[in-house]
Amino acid sequence: MVKLRFNLLVGGVTLACVSTAALIALVWTPHDPLALGFTSRLRPPGSMFLLGSDEFGRDVLSRLMVGAGPSLGISMLAVLTALTIGTAFGVASGYWRGWPDRIVMTLNDALMAFPGILLALGLLAVLGANVQGIVLALGLAFTPAVTRIVRGTVMSVREREFVQASRIMGNSEIYTLARHVLPNCLAPLIVLATSMLGWALLAESALSFLGLGLAPPAPTWGNMLSSSRTFLSQAPWLGIFPGLAISITLLAMNLLGDALRDILDPRMRGI
Repeated sequence: MVKLRFNLLVGGVTLACVSTAALIALVWTPHDPLALGFTSRLRPPGSMFLLGSDEFGRDVLSRLMVGAGPSLGISMLAVLTALTIGTAFGVASGYWRGWPDRIVMTLNDALMAFPGILLALGLLAVLGANVQGIVLALGLAFTPAVTRIVRGTVMSVREREFVQASRIMGNSEIYTLARHVLPNCLAPLIVLATSMLGWALLAESALSFLGLGLAPPAPTWGNMLSSSRTFLSQAPWLGIFPGLAISITLLAMNLLGDALRDILDPRMRGI
């Protein structure tokens, strides 16, 4: 119980702070994150620039605040895309079985044969490195995991007594599916979504690091980390602070996911 409260409190508060910083950045930042200042290049953290300045004299703190929005927003949209597509495929595969199951699982196994980041790279080469392309590429890369979870849950729930009773009462398959089957898939999906948020944030940062994220000068944590490589020896704060932002956010998402798993998983309630 102590661990559950700790994970829920620390994970929730940290994510709330990061989200609040992203929202505040929409209306205010300490400095203009895009303004160049060649007389203040590579300033160390101090009173003028709390987290230092970069190679163009731009405030690192302001860019971190602004970069939180695209990094988190793209991650959330990618997870939402994966949940939508994966749930539809998983339900069709697990509930109706037969040829829909064979087609969906063959396609799903083919997608799972590729590492997620490699699949995203291939899709971005076709779709282009823009917000829509990144969201769709990451969403499709994470779809197989959602499909498998939903399929397994639906296959278990469809044989339960209350589902059989709904059919006997004359309810349509669509009503039974929406009223009795899908609600029982929410708990594992919520837990999976929190884990996938961390995966998506890390993947988005990796794509930005490779130059396939949002194009500069728009800041994201990944492209800030990428641009810091040349100056790490003389300005280590350029890599430390974006790396810390990614690491702390990932830790918060994992803690929150563990807490939600303990709350929603019936097997964990007695522990």
